[in-house]
Parts: sequence; C-alpha cells; structure tokens
Amino acid sequence: MNDSRALPLLVTMGDPCGIGPEIIVMAWARGALGRAVVCGDAQVMRRALAAAGLQRPVACIDSPVDVAMVPDNALPVWQPPGLPVGSHLLPWGQVAASAGAAAACCIEAAVGEVMAGRASAIVTAPIHKEALAAAGVSFPGHTEMLQALAARHAGQAEPPPVRMMLANDELRVVLVTIHVSLRRAIELLDLPGIVQTLRITHAAVQRFGIARPRIAVAGLNPHAGEGGLFGDEEQRIIGPAIAAARAEGIDATGPYAPDTVFMRARDAQGHPGEFDVVVAMTHDHGLIPVKYLGVEQGVNVTLGLPFVRTSPDHGTAFDLAGRGRADPASLVTAVRMARRLSGG
Repeated sequence: MNDSRALPLLVTMGDPCGIGPEIIVMAWARGALGRAVVCGDAQVMRRALAAAGLQRPVACIDSPVDVAMVPDNALPVWQPPGLPVGSHLLPWGQVAASAGAAAACCIEAAVGEVMAGRASAIVTAPIHKEALAAAGVSFPGHTEMLQALAARHAGQAEPPPVRMMLANDELRVVLVTIHVSLRRAIELLDLPGIVQTLRITHAAVQRFGIARPRIAVAGLNPHAGEGGLFGDEEQRIIGPAIAAARAEGIDATGPYAPDTVFMRARDAQGHPGEFDVVVAMTHDHGLIPVKYLGVEQGVNVTLGLPFVRTSPDHGTAFDLAGRGRADPASLVTAVRMARRLSGG
C-alpha cells in the first residue's frame, strides 16, 4: 500500500469562469498548498495568476506523482486527458457548457488518480450546477458525482452511501438528505437512512480523534414535534433511529428542537459545546447555522467515500471572478483538513 504522506494531494480547479482558479493560486502563493497538484487547465491557471496579480510560472506535469520535480516557485498543474480546450478564453462570471465540461473532466480524473493510489486526497474548488447541467452532466452537485465515480472505479453496481458534513472550528453538521426539494427531502426520511447517517457520522468523527463522538440529532419539526402536535416524524422515525443507533454503541441523543440544538453544540471560547456533531434532517436546516458562523472558515467533507474529499464552503462567486478579490481562507482550511484526514 502506498504511503499517503508521500502522495500528492489533488486540487481540482472547479469552474474556470468562477473564483476557484483564483483562490487556488492565492492559497498556493501563500504557501498554504504545500506540494499539492492542481488538476486543471494550465492556461486557466495562468489567467488566474494574472487576475490575482501574481507573476509566477506554471509547470505542466505528465502525472501528479511528478510534482517532486517541480521548482518551488512554479505552480504544478496536471492537465487530465480529454480536458476541453479554450476554457481560458471564456468570460469570467458567466455560465458556459464548456466550463461545466472542463470542471467535470477534472473531477473524474482526480477520482481516478486517488482510487488508483496515486494521490492522497481530493480538494475540490467550486463548480457551477447550471454549467454542469448545460454540459450534459446528470449529477446535481459534487457529492452525487463523486459517489457515482467511486462506485464505477471500484466496480460496484451500487454507489457507496455518503453524507455531507459541513464543519468549521466551532460546529460540525452532517445531513441526512441533501440536494433535493424540501418536500422530497421529507418524503425520503426513513429509519434506515437516519441510522445509516448516524453510523457514518460516528465513524467519520472518530477520524478526527474523538473516540466516542457525542452526536446530537436535530428534529425535523418545530420544537422537535412537541410530542406529536406539530408532526409525528420525531416519534415515528427519528426517535426510533436514535434508539437503534444507541443499541449499537453510538452516543446519539435527541431529537432536539432544531432552533436551539446548534447553539448548544457550538464550541466557542467561553462556551464549550455539549456535542461534537449535529445530524440534521435537511440541507438548509443544517447548513444555515454553519454558514452563518462564516463561510470563509467552513469546509465541506464528503463522508463515506473510499477516499478523502473536502471542499470550500462557498460557490463560484461569479460576481467576484476575475477581480483578484476572492478570499482563499475556506480553501486553505479544506486543504488542511484533507491532509489531516488522509494522513498526508
């Protein structure tokens, strides 16, 4: 087995019309990427360097493992096979099908490298869902695409069960459902899915060095249903799922009122958190509290994949693209977390 500490970390460039390439070069210029390799278009990265006011060379390499031969003052870029040409000519801040195709190509290539044991982990810069759709990519976002690619490379008929975790220094939140409508999310909630989320969460937080994670489970309805007055999901599926997880030795408690549980879990100066992680039933229930604390420090971690993947907690920010004003802080945190989780 390859030593992950000796393998390069891959950073996919994201949508070439967004801020992804800029925050990558900014983070790299500050020394925050170390010997990570950019999986992307060399010309796009040159344009990003210029936009950020950085006069640094780009070194194109034939394989990510060749990063050791790149001088410290050059940005190492691996252009994957099949990468669409001309992305650097696309206007900043606009949806383009070819940009979506380029972003998808980089993601697919990065997964191939990490699954083949030639990379330690993947950090993904932001993609644009409309651009992906325009390119004919059938996945609504990174998470679903990575899930399918992992199954394909592993030769599995079914994709591995995954969950999205958003984390910063004060709060960790894992979601049971993600990119579906709210109505559909409620329809999808069931006891097996919640138990599976608790299992995945328990194992993942243990990788953070917490031997027995304290998992708070947020309810779905106001006041966690108020004993069935405002909905029965807590009594019918969420409560029984918690009981089933506890029978397996998982320290899960709840369901708690979703309007207060995040405050209780927040681990801040002078306010030690009561819990190590919160499991929320729906996308916005869970992500609004984390993002309110500051997207610049938030990191998206995909739990359940056969490799480590993290990403910044923000989108393509088309309104900032090409101006050299984007903040790379979340990307820097994502790289740091990927290295921590992969041992690299």
